[in-house]
Amino acid sequence: LSYTTVTAPVAGISGRAAKSVGNLITTSDNLLTSIHQSDPIWVRFSLSDSDMARVPGGRLTQKVVTGVELVLPDGSLYPHRGRLNFLASSIDPNLGTQQFRATFDNPDRLLLPGQFVRVRVLAGERQGVFLVPQAAVVQNAQGYLVFVVDAENKVTPRPVQTGDWQGQDWVILGGLKAGDQVIVDNLMKLRPGAVVAPHPPQDAPSASATTQPHG
Repeated sequence: LSYTTVTAPVAGISGRAAKSVGNLITTSDNLLTSIHQSDPIWVRFSLSDSDMARVPGGRLTQKVVTGVELVLPDGSLYPHRGRLNFLASSIDPNLGTQQFRATFDNPDRLLLPGQFVRVRVLAGERQGVFLVPQAAVVQNAQGYLVFVVDAENKVTPRPVQTGDWQGQDWVILGGLKAGDQVIVDNLMKLRPGAVVAPHPPQDAPSASATTQPHG
């Protein structure tokens, strides 16, 4: 092969050579070697029915997924965020899972073909929203509200627009701004205009109104 150039169809990492120097090669022979594309690299994963139940709307699409993250075997976060580039159109009846595939930049070759990693799918991300403990949100005939403390430490009810629950918190889509102090307990003792002595939740005495600052 000294006078022949064999060009690989993709850039990547070559495996063990299947032929040695001096072997006669014909068109019917097996491959000379295998090349695995490494940059970008694909990561295949699947999600179960229980995983999908936690997704807003109950299903993932390429529009819903804002990114995919990887946790490496040593527990560190892979530095490059990936993007979803394939999702199966049906559920595997044997496993009850849906197959997905994401592509990642891999310039430093931290990811190798066949490697196992943990996947985090980022879906439904919102900018400019707040998390408020569920106990701090009150429902009335007009909707939902929270109690905030103004600059004079007076209680003010504030209507809010709520989203989904996330753990023990409400996602607040509107009605709050950065720096607002939200009262998170002793709500039954509050009345609009009352003066309170706010404390961070972890330091709050049992008889005083406590607040959770956001922003």
